[in-house]
Amino acid sequence: MSAPIIVVMGVSGCGKSTVGQQLAASLTVEFLEGDQLHSTENVARMAAGIALTDEDRQGWLETLADRIGNARANRSGLVVSCSALKRRYRDTLRHGASDLLFVYLQGSPELLAARMSSRPGHYMPASLLESQLATLEIPCADENAQTFDTALPASAVVRAVVASLST
Repeated sequence: MSAPIIVVMGVSGCGKSTVGQQLAASLTVEFLEGDQLHSTENVARMAAGIALTDEDRQGWLETLADRIGNARANRSGLVVSCSALKRRYRDTLRHGASDLLFVYLQGSPELLAARMSSRPGHYMPASLLESQLATLEIPCADENAQTFDTALPASAVVRAVVASLST
């Protein structure tokens, strides 16, 4: 069996990076912070409170899909944090590995806003949360996704995901 390749997804503030880092450490695979691969133009737009369009995201998603594809070709595991808000975005990511597992972190708008407001130095303003929630297409049953409440401790999510991989 190939090492798992997992995308931890959800809107900003849901805990993608925290869960992703812990999951990668638990699986002893590389962690890739998807936000670090955004273009400087995309980061500037978000920092200015401007929501990204599908076109703005396309190159970023293709870059992530390439990294996922390289991990699959090298038979190495990988955990990626990526909002993956729409099915078409997840479809793009699946070009890298058709068996990609998505870990979807969902939470109440109030909890997400509180988390976003308490992150020092992050370029994504809380004002964009509403547009992300409006854009979000919850993964369907055929998308190989596991859903977790963001109110759970990250360690509990990691344990549940790791346990599911061994069944």
